[in-house]
Amino acid sequence: MRYKVLFCLLALFILSCETEVKTTDSLLNHLPPNPALVIKITNLSNFKSELKNNAFLSKIKSFTTYKEVLDKLDHLSHLSTESPCLLALYEVGKGNHDFVLITKKSPDLFNVDDVGNKTVETLQYEGTNITKYTLDGREIFQMPREKEIILASSMLLMENMVRTQENNLVDPTLEKLYETTAANKSGTVFINLSSNASLLSLKEQNDTDKPFSEWVSLDFTANSDEVTLNGIAMAPDSTKNFINLFKGTSPLTNKTPALAPLNAQAVISYTFDDYQVFAKNQNTYLDRVKPVDSLFNTIEEVGIIYLNNQKVVLLNSYGTDSLFEFLDGSKASSESYQGSEIMVLQDKNFLNEGFAPLVKDFESNFCTILENSFVFSEDKESLQTIISNHNGTSSFSNAPLYQTAKAPLASESSVLFVSNASGIDFFAEQKLTSDLFESIKDADLEDFTFAGQVVGDSDFAHLNMLVSKIEKTVQNNSVTPLFTLELDTDLAIDPQFVKNHRTNKQEVVVQDKNNILYLISTEGKVLWTKQLEGRIQPPIQQVDIYKNGRLQLAFTTNDQFMIIDRNGDDVPPFKIDFEGGNLNPLAVFDYDGSKNYRFVITQGRKVFMYNNQGKVVSGFKYTEAASPVLGIPQHFRVGNRDYLVFRLEDNTIKILHRVGTDRIKVPEKIDFSTNEAFLYKNKFTVTNKTGVLHQIDTNGKLTATNFNLNKDHGMYATSNTLVLMDDNVLSIKGRKVELDLGVYSKPKIFYIYDKIYVSVTDIQNQKIYLYDSQAEPIPNFPVYGSSLIDLTDMDNDKKLELVAKDQDNSIIVYKMN
Repeated sequence: MRYKVLFCLLALFILSCETEVKTTDSLLNHLPPNPALVIKITNLSNFKSELKNNAFLSKIKSFTTYKEVLDKLDHLSHLSTESPCLLALYEVGKGNHDFVLITKKSPDLFNVDDVGNKTVETLQYEGTNITKYTLDGREIFQMPREKEIILASSMLLMENMVRTQENNLVDPTLEKLYETTAANKSGTVFINLSSNASLLSLKEQNDTDKPFSEWVSLDFTANSDEVTLNGIAMAPDSTKNFINLFKGTSPLTNKTPALAPLNAQAVISYTFDDYQVFAKNQNTYLDRVKPVDSLFNTIEEVGIIYLNNQKVVLLNSYGTDSLFEFLDGSKASSESYQGSEIMVLQDKNFLNEGFAPLVKDFESNFCTILENSFVFSEDKESLQTIISNHNGTSSFSNAPLYQTAKAPLASESSVLFVSNASGIDFFAEQKLTSDLFESIKDADLEDFTFAGQVVGDSDFAHLNMLVSKIEKTVQNNSVTPLFTLELDTDLAIDPQFVKNHRTNKQEVVVQDKNNILYLISTEGKVLWTKQLEGRIQPPIQQVDIYKNGRLQLAFTTNDQFMIIDRNGDDVPPFKIDFEGGNLNPLAVFDYDGSKNYRFVITQGRKVFMYNNQGKVVSGFKYTEAASPVLGIPQHFRVGNRDYLVFRLEDNTIKILHRVGTDRIKVPEKIDFSTNEAFLYKNKFTVTNKTGVLHQIDTNGKLTATNFNLNKDHGMYATSNTLVLMDDNVLSIKGRKVELDLGVYSKPKIFYIYDKIYVSVTDIQNQKIYLYDSQAEPIPNFPVYGSSLIDLTDMDNDKKLELVAKDQDNSIIVYKMN
């Protein structure tokens, strides 16, 4: 039946191209009538990113069946807006689909300046100006309305909209679904399954096939490894749609996967808590008048297992007596296999008659009983396989394929479908056009699991669909890529972790060379982007200026000091401009851990200190240095005293009180290296350009140790650990490790779960190294990467993750198992 392929097919086509809230900005009435597909895009940049970075969608972009319409949609890459968009597809001629996109007017909405092969002309239709773009040989049309802009790939659709203006009838079911959409999703898909055989590339429908439902609404979410569609399927009582079979019944736990063999291609499970209600719905669906057979009164699940392109049908019962008596009385013969009886049945059609349309074209030749389940097959070998797996410990429910699919789904389903790539090939050959079947067959989808779930409700059904990379069973000490994410352009700063105060997990923040800041979730999804006016001076700091546990991001750009909240919104009054620019990275001092922050911005010789209210701290006296400040000012606490350390361009080190007056005077000059100042062994520690380690104690005494390091050496220190990087020699607490020849970053120390980790990256050969405090390598390193890393337990599972630059325009997150 056709609904089986819908669980994967919707993800194949639609996507290649908190709390629910009532929408008040509906653009639906601008659309021509009878769209085949509608996508409400809440956040265009996030939507594009999710499509662009998903492994599955990348594989199917080349499918010839959809290439024509995807090529037309490709020019929407020139569209940029923060307003919601509405994208609709229409069948214009048999098998040909064109799009319409509507959004609010905004500057530079559709920018094609970078397209070399283009022509632009103005057309008129019934007094309305329509701009026609020809971009690389493909046409796209633009028409303004009072508040909106309309883009379309067809002049015919444009003419239609000119004639109708905004007086278009909207399907009431679509309108109802559209009015209630999830505000926190980048996009929501609406499709009418009752009239879209061409769009979905289904084979010609015969008279006995009925649609799955009418309109469905599906919220779209994707990360690098997974696509999910979650929403609602509508089917009025007056229609004979598949989901109405389960109307008035409650979903149950699906037991079919536990009986399916480990190597099954797919399983489908249907559950209902009241067979009598199901049977009445069945009669309505089949347009028949038939007394309800009490033989199946105790049946609460119908399962289908696909094994080597053969079907095995399962009936799960809470009482087996009556059905067993029926089968035992009508069997032709039986034999024993591994302690189970296999019956040879005479009535080979009773399942087709009793459970149509769930079961069709199936000959019930053989049957066995396993616990409370009756299992039927067309050939004996399939039953033997089922029995052998049941007697062993391996079942489909234990397979990584199933575990990956089931994790995000509800625990009880009216319909549950889970398939591997082989199962999808099998269904595609039966139900889809030959072109799409060939494309699916040729695609390498072995690493993916496909799942769909229907959970019946009173007047509708919840619909969940998933295409995900199968989670592999990982070995201890392995380091595996968790996700990669491609940005719109090259990275400007290295990625780093920041804490999500709502989930207590870590997320990733990074900026690209277009000065766009990205916040990326634990799963690799872009949560938001923010256009900044300049390049961030890393690192980005996290603060809690309201002392309520809600964290903000604080940083400087070349000429601004900014604080933004976790939604990417500016936090007034922290968007402070500095004429002339040239700011150093932001320093944040929290003297007593009381969150009475001091934000220190240095600009050449000038020093600015702000408090939590964004006001200059009047009591801080060190407002101008004798020479430009180098790097980031540091705050150290030794005993109960605070020390503020500034390195100056004139080779002076200033060690100050909180108020900015001298605490320790250091007369000696130090030709500072590019490394920051650290507190090591309770001494203020820096290096110079000739590789000498200078240390100043709290009495002002300076000692020097010559390590004979090269000018570009790296140094990092904690209270008791000193790490040096000199050419290709890494020194940790005096223990030296000679690495392969390369160009190395500065080292960095992480202290996590009472263990020290030391990281350094070979930028030239794109290798990330990780060592412990004894200079012993962490197993399975180095790994691929091209920047200094950040390291943390991102998801609080006591296993660490690291993030780094991957390619010039992408990041990669690894998990250490």
